[in-house]
Amino acid sequence: MSKIILITGASSGFGKAIAEKFAACGWNLILTARRKDKLEAVATAIEQKYKVKTLALIFDVQNKEAVFQQIGGLPSEWQAIDLLVNNAGLALGRDSFENANIEDWETMIDTNVKGLLYTSKATLPYLIKNQGHIINIGSTAGKEVYKDGNVYCATKHAVDAISKAQRIDLLQYKIKVTAIHPGAVDTDFSLIRFKGDATKAAAVYAGYEPLKAEDIAETAWYVANVPKHVCINDIVMTCVAQGNSFTIHKDA
Repeated sequence: MSKIILITGASSGFGKAIAEKFAACGWNLILTARRKDKLEAVATAIEQKYKVKTLALIFDVQNKEAVFQQIGGLPSEWQAIDLLVNNAGLALGRDSFENANIEDWETMIDTNVKGLLYTSKATLPYLIKNQGHIINIGSTAGKEVYKDGNVYCATKHAVDAISKAQRIDLLQYKIKVTAIHPGAVDTDFSLIRFKGDATKAAAVYAGYEPLKAEDIAETAWYVANVPKHVCINDIVMTCVAQGNSFTIHKDA
């Protein structure tokens, strides 16, 4: 029987790459995202290419009622979830604390922290029954705070703490919890952060070779397939040019 993975934020970036990696290895996919057309296009392309089953759920992880309604109401054939990947998240703005936009703060908190909590809680009955696995996508920003990162860094520190708490509290159910903390990755992350300013977004990745979404997908695949008695608790991954959350060597 094929295994089942549930991935939030699966319409692009890490989520899409993780979906493609697991589909290529025969897993069936529950994919969630806000953007209906984009998510359904991803799901259809994966089904056609890899001959696996997909279920597309359209909701925003910020919406508690929608999360619990959609995940809590899964058809019986989709309830044997082996792996939850809490990937949905974003950064908005790169401003000093006194200049930062409060609405940006609220969106990051509601998505990166509360959305992860809602999705984990809604999926937990299935994971308990199946002795499943949770992978939370954090960030190097969850290990060290950098200038003008303030609330984004705070939300990723929260992901780090929540991952540790889940691991402790869910030991009795034999549920694995892994946190993956990537550094700079060339996706649409910076384009969203800078609200469509392509010049600012491109500058983030200029002068060095950043990680790719596929690198995070390969890491997720690895931690999901270690022996049953092994849990990879925490991975911090960067490109060779990056030393920590705020130090990147760029070629002149």
